[in-house]
Amino acid sequence: MGIRISGTGSWVPERILTNADLEKMVDTSDEWIVTRTGIRVRHIADETMATSDLAYRAASLALENANVTPEMVDLIVVSTITPDKPTPSVATMVQSKLGIPVSCMCFDIEAACAGLLYAINVAHALLASGQRKRALVIGADKLSSVTNWQDRSTCVLFGDGASALVIESDPGAEEDFLVGTSLGADGTQAGILQIRGGGSAVPITEENLKDHPHTITMNGPKTFQQAVTRMTSACRDVLEKTGTAPDAIRWAIAHQANDRIISAVADRLNMHEQVYRNVERYGNTSSASVGICIDELNRGGKLKKGDLILTAAFGAGLIWAAEILKWQ
Repeated sequence: MGIRISGTGSWVPERILTNADLEKMVDTSDEWIVTRTGIRVRHIADETMATSDLAYRAASLALENANVTPEMVDLIVVSTITPDKPTPSVATMVQSKLGIPVSCMCFDIEAACAGLLYAINVAHALLASGQRKRALVIGADKLSSVTNWQDRSTCVLFGDGASALVIESDPGAEEDFLVGTSLGADGTQAGILQIRGGGSAVPITEENLKDHPHTITMNGPKTFQQAVTRMTSACRDVLEKTGTAPDAIRWAIAHQANDRIISAVADRLNMHEQVYRNVERYGNTSSASVGICIDELNRGGKLKKGDLILTAAFGAGLIWAAEILKWQ
């Protein structure tokens, strides 16, 4: 029995925040932002929309693309760092919004920008073991809700969005879509990219709220260096472990955080021609990032049966992942 990706979906809010808009909010410029990040616009959800709303829309599109009804889903895994609330999970909220049966297993994982790739691994394991048959794997984040809009070094980077994959066991498929993986983490480096408050260690109080402990802080140079090093290493590792030559890869998708990071990884892997980019149109959408790229390729008719896709991501933790997917 094989396991395949049978459908994809993605969704971003209608509101667009341009670099020109940011020029009016903080001391920055379109030239500065584009030169250092490659980002031109990002999509921002309004106050009435939560992460589960983003996830629901992407999941609905993925189910439609897969020709799968909600009643057929028995697993939902959501990757997010911006859940609607600490509990219950976004996955259970998506289950409710879609009308998926109560027999469905639902849970969230928190692996930051590498979260979708981690979630794919977890869902694949549950399907491969025979415990579940059909999964919705979702990456969704409303990063605008944890962005300090007075911090010019970070507020230019982030956008809101969601992506979803339908992954299912297929008795008629001879091959598995997940060719290989390389996953890792280094908690000793957690301080370079984090949200300091809002958890049990630093609860949000009236006194500390003025210091924005609930928003993202980042050491830019160290994050850049770690992202390039870890994604490059993970890609090389999964290529070597699977015996895959770089020129056998049809598409290479790195987490869309910064165009300079993507280019640096492509340089080291000598894979510029295969790289897919959309960071200029969305900014960093965290867990949604890689899935939005896959959905755009799928809906654009750019994926053919047998195509190999090298994916890589890096995020807070520090956490990183690389996977080779085979399109079926």
